[in-house]
Amino acid sequence: MKEKTKEIAVKGARSTFWIMFCFMLLHQADKLLIGPLTTQIMDTFKISRTQMGAVTTGALIVGAIFYPIWGWLYDKFSRPKLIALASFLWGASTWLNAIAPTYPIFLATRAGTGIDDSSYPGLYSLISDYYPPKKRGKIYGFLQVAQPFGYLVGMILALAFGAVYGWRNVFFLTGSLGIVVSFIIFLFVKDRPRGSTEPELSSVEHLERFKFSWKTVGGLFRKKSLIILFMQGFIGVFPWNVITYWFFDYLKTERGYSDTQTLLTMVPAVLILAAGYPLGGALGDRLFKKTPKGRVIVGAAGVAIGAVLLWITMNIPLAAHLPFGIMLCATALFIPFASPNVLSSFYDVTEPEIRSTTNAVQNFIEAAGSALAPLMAGIIADKSTLGNAILLICTVAWAACFAFFIFAGRFIPKDIADLKEKLAARAAAGSV
Repeated sequence: MKEKTKEIAVKGARSTFWIMFCFMLLHQADKLLIGPLTTQIMDTFKISRTQMGAVTTGALIVGAIFYPIWGWLYDKFSRPKLIALASFLWGASTWLNAIAPTYPIFLATRAGTGIDDSSYPGLYSLISDYYPPKKRGKIYGFLQVAQPFGYLVGMILALAFGAVYGWRNVFFLTGSLGIVVSFIIFLFVKDRPRGSTEPELSSVEHLERFKFSWKTVGGLFRKKSLIILFMQGFIGVFPWNVITYWFFDYLKTERGYSDTQTLLTMVPAVLILAAGYPLGGALGDRLFKKTPKGRVIVGAAGVAIGAVLLWITMNIPLAAHLPFGIMLCATALFIPFASPNVLSSFYDVTEPEIRSTTNAVQNFIEAAGSALAPLMAGIIADKSTLGNAILLICTVAWAACFAFFIFAGRFIPKDIADLKEKLAARAAAGSV
């Protein structure tokens, strides 16, 4: 009977993983379409880079506002039903974006897409209740592969489908997929008791009695490693937003790449970037078994190596297409190392019933810090070059992140031990 129950649990984990993967893949494709479609949209509305940067910044600001709302909802109510709602909102808002006749309306409707962009905390929290801590880095790494794959799907849609049928029809397509996915999530994804995969709580029944409380949330800001990782997140998303939303335009306008050359350059880089997520997560899991600092060590290594390689890449002569492509791929392998390890580190030090809120707080801080990144890049590019804007923002941000990871390593062992002690006390109390 136990083996049968275990088998059912594994099947439930796998099906949930793949449905969430598909949600992230298609949602990221929709979200990141704005990058490869930037030039086409700018031509439609006759706008500058600064105005285009404001489009992305608007969505990020709305997303930042909704992060704490989503986090609280996920910790209080059914996570699958809320993720299904987010998917429906993605489809509806993208349709509105597609029919916008003028730039001001496009700006407003694109900002509205930020509501569903901030819906991921519950997804990661749900997955944490399907997989134990020792596997989370790798699982989150594989799940986050959906982000670069989504970028790749969006790029192909933009350069192939969008070039023939226009950017509006691409948005109609991805918006429709969002509505379809919302029904799949609603019908087939089941919630799990919060904390059900924590080793310390394996013997505890009725985990639902450990409920969300603002007092527990307040304790987040007494954990030194978490505060430092929050600060790291504030800076760490700057490079991602700048690269995501401006790199295609950089290749076309400053390196003179055609659509075909852009595709041939970016496809290998994105595929290698995708491999960096599970590789970084697996390395973090392995090192975590040896030292509580393992995950932050891998994160620090990733941002340091990525910054150095990006500086080399961006300084390669414009005519040297092959060396540029090779170095871009080398850079892409290392820059995702931090992401699955930071996410796993959050859950290593926070109580199960507030993990969506913890992730939402981090995402709010990230969005608040990075909302200006695309706009900053646009302003720097208008005054200098887009290449200089990308390089300056990315290298400065990653240097700061490296320092934050080093400091986090000093405090995270104690915070992990404190959580284990608290969960063990819950288990002891529950068995009385």
